[in-house]
Amino acid sequence: MLGVPEAAVTRKPPRAVVFDNDGLLLDTEPCWTAAQEALFLAHGRVFDLAAKRALVGTSPRTAGPILERLLGQPHAGGQLSDEMYALALTEISAGATPRPGAVDLVARVRAACLPVAVASNAPRRHLLAGLRRVGLDDAFDAVLGVDDVGNPKPAPDLYLAACQAMLVAPAVAIALEDSPPGVAAARAAGIWVIGIPSIPGVVLDADIVAASLADAVVHEALGLDPAGRSG
Repeated sequence: MLGVPEAAVTRKPPRAVVFDNDGLLLDTEPCWTAAQEALFLAHGRVFDLAAKRALVGTSPRTAGPILERLLGQPHAGGQLSDEMYALALTEISAGATPRPGAVDLVARVRAACLPVAVASNAPRRHLLAGLRRVGLDDAFDAVLGVDDVGNPKPAPDLYLAACQAMLVAPAVAIALEDSPPGVAAARAAGIWVIGIPSIPGVVLDADIVAASLADAVVHEALGLDPAGRSG
């Protein structure tokens, strides 16, 4: 359920903003779904919504054990994950698009002179391929993929590294996330979190939850004038 706690209204505007990428900034989930469907088909299984929910927000390392279970192939997690990520890179390079409100919100955060970063559980090459395709590859002060840190989300490493790169304390930043591992990572880093679910049925334990990046509550939480949205 979407909700706006009173704390969202009284909280001070942030001094920095950190975006997740897949499913939050970019609509790469159809790309990942195509890759996952192809992977499951190649291994004689049908990819369904339950499998999608299990894999959303994972990293190459954390996807392996899940794929082992879903595809009934113990000890093959590394190989299965590599196959999925290779397929996804091709799909993302050809088909990634911005999520509703993403390009406008990034532009407005930059115009407000707030440091802004991307912290993604995807490998850096996947992250850059998507950002490059939609023209956002030069829009951020820091761009971090899972291979830039020691541990993937839900560990806090990516968010702590992003804050360090922007020279701000986590307590004065805001994170925007679409997955439970991402929300958990931001919380573990001590960052206030806006949740924007990208997969039906996924519940986010964020400080506020909105339907899209274009929602007025998102702009208000970031200290931006909702009336200034361009769509």
